[in-house]
Amino acid sequence: MNNIIPENERAIWILKNEGEKTLKELAQTLGVTTEGARFQLLKLSNDGLVKSESRALGRGRPQQFWTLTQKGHAKFPDSHSELTLRLINKIKENLGEDILTQIISSTGQDNLQNYRKTIAETDSLKEKVQKLADLRKNEGYMAQFEENENGDYLLIENHCPICAAATLCQGFCSTELSTFQTILGPDTKVERVDHILAGARRCAYLIQEKQKG
Repeated sequence: MNNIIPENERAIWILKNEGEKTLKELAQTLGVTTEGARFQLLKLSNDGLVKSESRALGRGRPQQFWTLTQKGHAKFPDSHSELTLRLINKIKENLGEDILTQIISSTGQDNLQNYRKTIAETDSLKEKVQKLADLRKNEGYMAQFEENENGDYLLIENHCPICAAATLCQGFCSTELSTFQTILGPDTKVERVDHILAGARRCAYLIQEKQKG
């Protein structure tokens, strides 16, 4: 756990990065008693940052699962969202949708060139995914990657710092997917399996090597 995170915000970071938690799970991750975790959650709930849902899992008493509210997600920055939205609307009004699409595509090309400074074609797929996750993390996407038992990879972005802009113009999302596909190479398949704009808590991409032959 990052030591610079204020003690009273650690639960928010955990829920943002790892998703829903029961009280017991959160207490274990925080390294505190269940009463200590309950105290934090109740305070955050009173502030409108977290919410709980009762869910029955087989026999026994239902369990409470805690997640962030929209206000809780808003604790994480959406880069210059108000200015960005105004600029997007102005481009649409004065130059048209086609010009906006060209601008977004050009931005994607800039990102691609930047990524190529770090990710080499000769890198293994694992090296490429790891480097891409590090680059995206530095851009504010709270990114990480996981390797599945079958050799596939999952690139996870727990936060979208341009979410407001992407909500207004989903060309950002399609350009992002295209950029990932290009930088990871033609022998790789990239599929978005979780999408914040579709209601998921994160964006996630399944990355697989294409079968040859």
